[in-house]
Amino acid sequence: MSISQTAPVSSGALWTGRVLSGLIVLFMIFDGAIKLPPLDVVTQTMVPLGWPADANVARLLGVIGLISTALYALPRTSVLGAILLTAYMGGAIATNARIGNPLFPHTLFGVYLGIILWGGLYLRDPKVRALIPFSR
Repeated sequence: MSISQTAPVSSGALWTGRVLSGLIVLFMIFDGAIKLPPLDVVTQTMVPLGWPADANVARLLGVIGLISTALYALPRTSVLGAILLTAYMGGAIATNARIGNPLFPHTLFGVYLGIILWGGLYLRDPKVRALIPFSR
Protein backbone atom coordinates (compact mmCIF):
# COMPACT_ATOMS: atom_id res chain seq x y z
CA MET A 1 0.00 0.00 0.00
CA SER A 2 1.40 3.38 -0.97
CA ILE A 3 1.06 6.59 1.00
CA SER A 4 -1.61 7.83 -1.43
CA GLN A 5 -3.62 4.61 -0.92
CA THR A 6 -4.15 4.59 2.82
CA ALA A 7 -6.49 2.30 4.66
CA PRO A 8 -9.16 4.05 6.70
CA VAL A 9 -8.52 4.48 10.40
CA SER A 10 -11.04 2.80 12.69
CA SER A 11 -13.07 5.00 15.01
CA GLY A 12 -11.44 3.44 18.09
CA ALA A 13 -7.92 3.96 16.77
CA LEU A 14 -8.74 7.52 15.71
CA TRP A 15 -10.07 8.46 19.15
CA THR A 16 -7.25 6.71 20.97
CA GLY A 17 -4.79 8.65 18.81
CA ARG A 18 -6.60 11.91 19.50
CA VAL A 19 -6.57 11.28 23.27
CA LEU A 20 -2.86 10.37 23.28
CA SER A 21 -2.03 13.41 21.16
CA GLY A 22 -4.21 15.60 23.36
CA LEU A 23 -2.33 14.46 26.46
CA ILE A 24 0.98 15.41 24.83
CA VAL A 25 -0.39 18.78 23.71
CA LEU A 26 -1.74 19.57 27.19
CA PHE A 27 1.52 18.54 28.88
CA MET A 28 3.63 20.57 26.46
CA ILE A 29 1.39 23.64 26.78
CA PHE A 30 1.85 23.45 30.55
CA ASP A 31 5.60 22.90 30.12
CA GLY A 32 5.96 25.87 27.78
CA ALA A 33 3.61 28.16 29.69
CA ILE A 34 5.51 27.88 32.97
CA LYS A 35 8.73 28.81 31.16
CA LEU A 36 7.38 32.03 29.65
CA PRO A 37 7.01 34.25 32.78
CA PRO A 38 9.35 32.33 33.81
CA LEU A 39 8.41 31.02 37.20
CA ASP A 40 11.18 31.04 39.82
CA VAL A 41 10.87 27.27 40.25
CA VAL A 42 11.73 26.88 36.55
CA THR A 43 14.92 28.93 36.62
CA GLN A 44 16.03 27.35 39.91
CA THR A 45 15.57 23.79 38.63
CA MET A 46 17.52 24.61 35.46
CA VAL A 47 20.74 25.14 37.42
CA PRO A 48 21.20 21.51 38.63
CA LEU A 49 20.55 20.42 35.02
CA GLY A 50 23.50 22.48 33.83
CA TRP A 51 21.50 25.37 32.37
CA PRO A 52 21.98 28.94 33.54
CA ALA A 53 19.31 30.42 35.83
CA ASP A 54 18.51 32.88 33.05
CA ALA A 55 14.93 33.94 32.37
CA ASN A 56 15.70 34.42 28.66
CA VAL A 57 16.95 30.85 28.30
CA ALA A 58 13.81 29.54 29.99
CA ARG A 59 11.63 31.69 27.72
CA LEU A 60 13.45 30.48 24.62
CA LEU A 61 12.94 26.85 25.63
CA GLY A 62 9.27 27.59 26.35
CA VAL A 63 8.75 29.25 22.96
CA ILE A 64 10.47 26.38 21.12
CA GLY A 65 8.30 23.86 22.95
CA LEU A 66 5.08 25.79 22.32
CA ILE A 67 5.78 26.33 18.61
CA SER A 68 6.63 22.65 18.17
CA THR A 69 3.45 21.71 20.05
CA ALA A 70 1.31 24.00 17.89
CA LEU A 71 2.76 22.41 14.76
CA TYR A 72 2.03 18.94 16.20
CA ALA A 73 -1.56 19.88 17.06
CA LEU A 74 -2.37 21.09 13.53
CA PRO A 75 -3.14 18.19 11.16
CA ARG A 76 -1.29 19.72 8.18
CA THR A 77 1.95 20.14 10.13
CA SER A 78 1.62 17.33 12.68
CA VAL A 79 4.53 15.28 11.32
CA LEU A 80 6.87 18.30 11.40
CA GLY A 81 5.68 19.04 14.93
CA ALA A 82 6.31 15.42 15.96
CA ILE A 83 9.84 15.60 14.57
CA LEU A 84 10.54 18.87 16.40
CA LEU A 85 9.05 17.58 19.65
CA THR A 86 11.16 14.43 19.31
CA ALA A 87 14.25 16.64 19.03
CA TYR A 88 13.09 18.64 22.06
CA MET A 89 12.65 15.41 24.05
CA GLY A 90 16.06 14.27 22.87
CA GLY A 91 17.58 17.39 24.39
CA ALA A 92 15.84 16.64 27.68
CA ILE A 93 17.07 13.05 27.59
CA ALA A 94 20.64 14.17 26.86
CA THR A 95 20.53 16.77 29.64
CA ASN A 96 19.37 14.22 32.20
CA ALA A 97 21.85 11.57 31.02
CA ARG A 98 24.74 14.04 31.09
CA ILE A 99 24.26 14.89 34.75
CA GLY A 100 23.64 11.28 35.76
CA ASN A 101 19.97 11.50 36.75
CA PRO A 102 18.27 8.15 37.45
CA LEU A 103 17.30 6.29 34.30
CA PHE A 104 13.63 5.49 34.95
CA PRO A 105 12.04 8.48 36.65
CA HIS A 106 14.05 11.18 34.86
CA THR A 107 16.14 10.24 31.86
CA LEU A 108 13.60 8.02 30.09
CA PHE A 109 10.69 10.42 30.62
CA GLY A 110 11.38 12.00 27.23
CA VAL A 111 11.32 8.53 25.65
CA TYR A 112 7.90 7.85 27.18
CA LEU A 113 6.59 11.15 25.85
CA GLY A 114 8.05 10.43 22.42
CA ILE A 115 6.37 7.03 22.28
CA ILE A 116 3.04 8.58 23.25
CA LEU A 117 3.31 11.42 20.73
CA TRP A 118 4.30 9.17 17.81
CA GLY A 119 1.76 6.53 18.89
CA GLY A 120 -0.98 9.15 18.92
CA LEU A 121 0.03 10.43 15.51
CA TYR A 122 0.29 6.89 14.13
CA LEU A 123 -3.21 6.03 15.32
CA ARG A 124 -4.86 9.19 14.02
CA ASP A 125 -3.04 9.68 10.71
CA PRO A 126 -3.38 7.02 7.98
CA LYS A 127 -0.47 8.51 6.03
CA VAL A 128 1.88 7.93 8.97
CA ARG A 129 0.54 4.36 9.17
CA ALA A 130 1.35 3.84 5.49
CA LEU A 131 4.80 5.34 5.97
CA ILE A 132 5.58 3.13 8.98
CA PRO A 133 3.82 -0.19 8.37
CA PHE A 134 4.07 -2.57 11.32
CA SER A 135 2.05 -5.31 9.62
CA ARG A 136 0.77 -6.17 6.20
